[in-house]
Amino acid sequence: QVQLVESGGGLVQAGGSLRLSCAASGRTFSNYDMAWVRQSPGKEREFVATINRSGGRTYYVDSVKGRFTISRDNAKNTVYLQMNSLKPEDAAVYYCAADSSRMVNTRPREYDYWGQGTQVTVSS
Repeated sequence: QVQLVESGGGLVQAGGSLRLSCAASGRTFSNYDMAWVRQSPGKEREFVATINRSGGRTYYVDSVKGRFTISRDNAKNTVYLQMNSLKPEDAAVYYCAADSSRMVNTRPREYDYWGQGTQVTVSS
């Protein structure tokens, strides 16, 4: 089992920034690719970004490229999502997830473990 706890969400004005964190415990953090997924009311969960075990490979959904950065610190068992130039359409509950597949996996339903989510609200 991997336990994931997100933090860092909140209310921000459009154009502002937030940094989300996800702290992992349980099984070896560095054995998993990590991802951020978001969900808005009435919508399915949407893949946002993923990072591989070493942190050397990242992948983003097109809508956040150039604005969001995913990173990880394996010594701290933590993955981050730096979100800049936020837009109202970025508002959602953001979840981190652990993925045991050894590939770029943008399918949230295949992820192994999930956090409880953190709310991001962007005012226009």
